[in-house]
Amino acid sequence: MVAASSGTDHCDGRQLQEESGRDCGKSCFGRDRMINVDPFDGLAAEYQQVDQVLAALKPHEWSARSAAAGWTVADTVLHLAQTEEFALASVRGTDADIPRRNGLSVDEAMDRLVVAERGASGTELLQRWRQASAATLAGLRACPEGARLHWVTVPLSSRTLAATRVAEHWAHLLDITEPLGMKYPDSDRLWLIARLAHRTLPYALASSGTEGGPVRCELVGPDGDLWLFGDETADSVIRGSAGEFCRVGAQRLKPEDTGLITQGPHAAKALQLVRNYAL
Repeated sequence: MVAASSGTDHCDGRQLQEESGRDCGKSCFGRDRMINVDPFDGLAAEYQQVDQVLAALKPHEWSARSAAAGWTVADTVLHLAQTEEFALASVRGTDADIPRRNGLSVDEAMDRLVVAERGASGTELLQRWRQASAATLAGLRACPEGARLHWVTVPLSSRTLAATRVAEHWAHLLDITEPLGMKYPDSDRLWLIARLAHRTLPYALASSGTEGGPVRCELVGPDGDLWLFGDETADSVIRGSAGEFCRVGAQRLKPEDTGLITQGPHAAKALQLVRNYAL
């Protein structure tokens, strides 16, 4: 999923934009190597790590409280299975299978779906998630270039939807593992999440009615690589740990509880509003 390279085909954050429905597939230059994170390979690796954690859960741990408010571990896995099924419906073009919110917020709608289907065993939930995730990954890989897939608010490319699924699984596995005292180590897949969060900053600012300008992110990955996103001439900059930046975007950390540094007129507000998903 992450490959070291000595080639010259690389790009800075200005090039990490979705063009004609396709994400940039080039590399982001770090301090001592180039990394290349393919969204589909990243999703496959995330699924593998999720599977290892879920398969190791003891029967009583499925009923333990997760860090997601009001949800047990089983509820959280049910939510992941449900949203994988929604992603698969989008890939297959059967959008009618994706529930409508009917005026509810995304969180409210998802909670209602979980409540409606509670009660399955851990074994049943794991099997449901495995079936949905395997089919989703295969479907995303097979999507024609330039295809736009229905999602919550706006159509997404298959590569962006893959990155969104990485972000959701990563966040909810933190919800599962941390209360249980289990490890879920950060990986270079955070590069996908950090890039997604950066690219959706204009939407986050506009949705909140906040005037903003270009924001650059200078983030340090788990292996010490420097990840650059955004215009290098931007006056507003967010600097620090990629892990902390992604946790803020997942609403698992508050900006003031991190070591992230903001500089310029828009960076602090952008850090308050950043989210790791494309709606």
